[in-house]
Amino acid sequence: MSRIVNCAAYKHGVRIADVDLDAIGEVLAQPDTFVWLGLHEPDETLLCRIQDQFGLHELAVEDAHRAHQRPKIEEYPNSLFVVLHTAWLDGEAIKVGETHLFVGKRFLVSVRHGPSSSYAAVRERAEQMPARLAKGPGFVLYALIDFVVDNYMPIADHFEAEFERLEADIFHERADRDAIGRLYDLRRRMQTLRNAAAPLREVCRQLMTLYHDIVPQEMAPYFRDVHDHVTRVIETIDSKLEMLAVAAQVNLALVTVRQNEAVKKLAGWGAMLAVPTVVFSMYGMNFAHMPELHWMGGYPAVLAITAGACALLYRRLRRGGWL
Repeated sequence: MSRIVNCAAYKHGVRIADVDLDAIGEVLAQPDTFVWLGLHEPDETLLCRIQDQFGLHELAVEDAHRAHQRPKIEEYPNSLFVVLHTAWLDGEAIKVGETHLFVGKRFLVSVRHGPSSSYAAVRERAEQMPARLAKGPGFVLYALIDFVVDNYMPIADHFEAEFERLEADIFHERADRDAIGRLYDLRRRMQTLRNAAAPLREVCRQLMTLYHDIVPQEMAPYFRDVHDHVTRVIETIDSKLEMLAVAAQVNLALVTVRQNEAVKKLAGWGAMLAVPTVVFSMYGMNFAHMPELHWMGGYPAVLAITAGACALLYRRLRRGGWL
């Protein structure tokens, strides 16, 4: 459903009015005023109206309509176009959405696609800090990126806890034959989160050092803080990805060891069965002239010797760890 979530005008960090889409041009003509517009999955017609009101570049508008963009930042003549990937957990599955941001000197337009939390909380918190909101769209851009990044960390912590449970199962010999599949699935989900977070380091770096005509230079410490948060998320994921690779190798090694133990036991029992097999097969040849055939004690003697040989072999194999 195409809709405008919120559209408001701000002056000196204070919300002065809700703005109708057709009145945006009049508001932008007022000095020291900027517009913050939030959209959720707008259709092409609505985006065209937005393009006309803010003078957005057609290529950026096309990307915002189609979605399925990688996280990035692009500069156009009078605005920046920023793409963020939002992430949240649905049970054990990770859902990824997109947020596209058009940022100019006097406006910020956010376009949400797919699964993501509402930015109403971001707007409410920003409006409670008029001194910071007075910095204009640059502060709103920081607040939105910071909100998206803050939602990454609980997911990374969840993956870390899941890995620890899986690791405990592996090393306490409770791993089933689906352990490799579970490891791969966890790795895939962690890689999805990393793909969303990693490009934001470069986005924050550029916002710290470039585009000072749109993002005030005094906003650099704020974006540096987001950069640190993104780096922490990425480092957490990278360390767990390395441990997942090691865990997969350890799991395979443990499976191989258990298989070897089973083979050793089977070989030991096979060796024990070989003794009576040789003896009894010899007596099954039915020769007419065998010394033991006419001896009264032959049968119990053969049984005793066979049992003794098996007992001796069992003892030796037991000591050797084969049984």
